[in-house]
Amino acid sequence: MSAPFLSIQKHRSEIVLFPKGEWCLWTLGKHYQTLQSIDLEDRKIRKVIIDLSEIFKIDTGGAVLLLSLKKRLEDQKYSVKFENGSDETLQILNLVHHYPLNLEDTPKKSSAFRSFVLRLGEATVNLFSLTLQLTSFFGEVIVTLLQSLRKRSSFRLISFCSHLQDVGVNALPIVGLISFLIGVVLAYQGVTQLKRFGTEIFTVNLLALGILREVGILITAIVVAGRSGSAFTAQIGTMVLNEEVDAMQTMGLDPVNVLVIPRIMALMIALPLLTFFSDIVGLLGGAFMTHTLMDLSYVQFIEQLKLAITPTTFWVGMVKSPFFAFLIGLVGCFEGLQVSGSAESIGQHTTKSVVESIFLVIVADAAFSILFSYLGI
Repeated sequence: MSAPFLSIQKHRSEIVLFPKGEWCLWTLGKHYQTLQSIDLEDRKIRKVIIDLSEIFKIDTGGAVLLLSLKKRLEDQKYSVKFENGSDETLQILNLVHHYPLNLEDTPKKSSAFRSFVLRLGEATVNLFSLTLQLTSFFGEVIVTLLQSLRKRSSFRLISFCSHLQDVGVNALPIVGLISFLIGVVLAYQGVTQLKRFGTEIFTVNLLALGILREVGILITAIVVAGRSGSAFTAQIGTMVLNEEVDAMQTMGLDPVNVLVIPRIMALMIALPLLTFFSDIVGLLGGAFMTHTLMDLSYVQFIEQLKLAITPTTFWVGMVKSPFFAFLIGLVGCFEGLQVSGSAESIGQHTTKSVVESIFLVIVADAAFSILFSYLGI
């Protein structure tokens, strides 16, 4: 293997450059900068000849280097031409000349701030696009739901009952377990903190207001979003990949009416019932912990509970549940219909479904809190 080399000979009327050796990619590496930075340092002689007769072997890498050298000299006002090259060498030079590869220009690294602004702008555009799509889907669901309620024959009762069992009855164990443990944790923290002031009896008030107004519905909605919302996305997404949704449309069936409406309606019925169940089990968990830590009997717990709450306290939490259910079902079905390509898309949209559902639920809960505060409830 012969390393590339470039010799220079000066005559009265011209300068001759003699490329020698193997001008190939695997030999040019460490010699590239040296060969590229050759300076003739002669302002009187303006004619340059690159004699190719001593090149042993050349490929496109060497051709790019020679052509870039020729261009740099021409930019310095020299007259440059190739001479004495073999047919193979001239063909490669001609090929690279017509399909140039510029090795000099390297992509400029963008600054961290510019990259941040680009990512922020892209995220903003994506969020705006998602909001528009979700709003459009919301309108389509509302219109289809009203039509389905007006034409009762088009309502999928069997599908509705099946989904009601799946999102309601089958979710009772996990909702009950989490609610019981949340009640235990809240009671423990309440007793620990209020005991300093001798007011640990008000732990019952803390439990009642916290669970009935906020924690019960919020925990239940998050569990349902992770369990049922993701299931909606995966089920519908699988149908999209199997072209079952396309088959429905070919048969004249509306996928929103067949797939989306029964799921959302079942969730809107199931979530209030799950919320009620979660409230009761959460209070039982709190009663168990207060009985353990304070030796407060269950009868005393109930009596204090009566003093702490009103019907309004209970209904504040219950009123939120149908709205949260609609949001979870809407997002779950929407992301399922967005699935495309491969099975990997199902996982991506399922993750997005859970994140978006929980985000919207928390935003809606904050909006309800502001509204109830404004109304004095």
